[in-house]
Amino acid sequence: MFAFVDIAGFQEKVEKGMKLRVPSLEGEKGDTVTFEKVMLLSADGKDAVLGKPYVTGAKVQAKVLMHGKADKIVVRKFKRRKRYHKTLRGHRQGFTEIEITGVSK
Repeated sequence: MFAFVDIAGFQEKVEKGMKLRVPSLEGEKGDTVTFEKVMLLSADGKDAVLGKPYVTGAKVQAKVLMHGKADKIVVRKFKRRKRYHKTLRGHRQGFTEIEITGVSK
């Protein structure tokens, strides 16, 4: 069984047992989070339930594995023929790693 879920503004295809890195979520390590914004739910890949915009009653449960920060973003500015170049060290985006524990209708 798989589902398409809206997690923090991003649409993800999830199945039981998958591990994902999503933008920072609330909750401590080991907590269970529930996502109710399920856009599509399918048991075998053929019979799919499509929500308008979301499937009513469908839920996806996940366990928080860890919180962290991604690598630094490097921004390079360059103007040709002007001898101008600049390198900026950007911020580190936070993330939460989750494991999908269940998909239910």
